[in-house]
Amino acid sequence: MGASSSSTLARLGLPARPWPRWLGVAALGLAAVALGTVAWRRAWPRRRRRLQQVGTVAKLWIYPVKSCKGVPVSEAECTAMGLRIGNLRDRFWLVIKEDGHMVTARQEPRLVLVSITYENNCLIFRAPDMDQLVLPSKQPSSNKLHNCRIFGLDIKGRDCGNEAAKWFTNFLKTEAYRLVQFETNMKGRTSRKLVPTLDQNYQVAYPDCCPLLIMTDASLVDLNTRMEKKMKMENFRPNIVVTGCDAFEEASATRRD
Repeated sequence: MGASSSSTLARLGLPARPWPRWLGVAALGLAAVALGTVAWRRAWPRRRRRLQQVGTVAKLWIYPVKSCKGVPVSEAECTAMGLRIGNLRDRFWLVIKEDGHMVTARQEPRLVLVSITYENNCLIFRAPDMDQLVLPSKQPSSNKLHNCRIFGLDIKGRDCGNEAAKWFTNFLKTEAYRLVQFETNMKGRTSRKLVPTLDQNYQVAYPDCCPLLIMTDASLVDLNTRMEKKMKMENFRPNIVVTGCDAFEEASATRRD
């Protein structure tokens, strides 16, 4: 570059001066940036054109307590450990036996009758023939930590107090139960220990194995064409319900509760 510039100056009758080496390097760098910018701008419209809508989110649900009813929400933050809105998080609470083993609707079907609302940073529990239970969404650090067991894996849980324990025990009427809460500083269970074929090794609190469950309206419609007793979306406890796509396009999602 220096020699070419010197010969040009000579033809113009001007004295030749050598170009500094750093100036040549800088010019090449600027040229590379300019070419990269042009290439990016040309490619960007093509990338945008590749985007295609595959469905529309119709409903969002957070299930605070494993196997209890869900809370419908209009918006939610999608975190690595599931949906959340404020301190209300998906499957961060769990009913356990006194020995720490989980209790779900598989063992106690009446758990599905427990409804939950979220008001003033509290969970409000209601169930047939029961007074409501108001539980703060965050428990004191002085509450006991339990060693819990979910599908053969160990996990911690913060005790939610005697009032909550008495409420669930009185409602289920079979044995003594306690309610525990997962905290974000606790170590979650790794999903690949439960389902080794999963591509991602999720960390979860009290879900079966994955942070989110997505289901489509079309899948439910297809299923009900082959069912004598029609199923409802709530039977499958999805976090995200999608419309505007074909049946079973969510087939790669993993079952939770």
